[in-house]
Amino acid sequence: MEFVVFLIAAAIVVGGALGVLALANPVHSALSLVATLFGVAVLFVAQDAQFLAAVQVIVYAGAIVVLFLFVIMLLGVDRSDDLRVEPVVAQRPLAILSGVGVLAASLVAILAAGGDTATTTVRATATAIPTEEADAASLGRLLFTDHVLAFEITAILLTVAVVGAVVLARRPVRGDDPVDVEAEA
Repeated sequence: MEFVVFLIAAAIVVGGALGVLALANPVHSALSLVATLFGVAVLFVAQDAQFLAAVQVIVYAGAIVVLFLFVIMLLGVDRSDDLRVEPVVAQRPLAILSGVGVLAASLVAILAAGGDTATTTVRATATAIPTEEADAASLGRLLFTDHVLAFEITAILLTVAVVGAVVLARRPVRGDDPVDVEAEA
């Protein structure tokens, strides 16, 4: 039964990921992202990681995708962009080259570590969390004491990103555009 659940969840994850990449409408891509995140949550439940599954659904599928949809709607999905015109010269070849470089560096790092990085990380994390209290309570205590700075920096980055999207998406009002002001003078 576990194998059947894995296959179904994996198919949902892969199908959703392909939908994110293949669908032209950004709203449909965001909904495919929701399917991917729900599939990952099912995989967490299959691994007896119910807390991570709940965080996956609440934080990622709930909050982050809603933020994506908000920004998509703010930027306007009614405009059609010409995808044949490249806004930054050589952007696509550089992106492909960067992706291949990151993949190669990741493979080299895994091979240099002997392929045992996942087990080592799990053991190091398991020893860092105290076991005398409940898992969620000890995780919360660690996150809001030792790692609170990382959360604050993330919050600032997300706020700056939303404000930047609002500023970039704002359309000038008649008379607010400097070209219009110079033309009237």
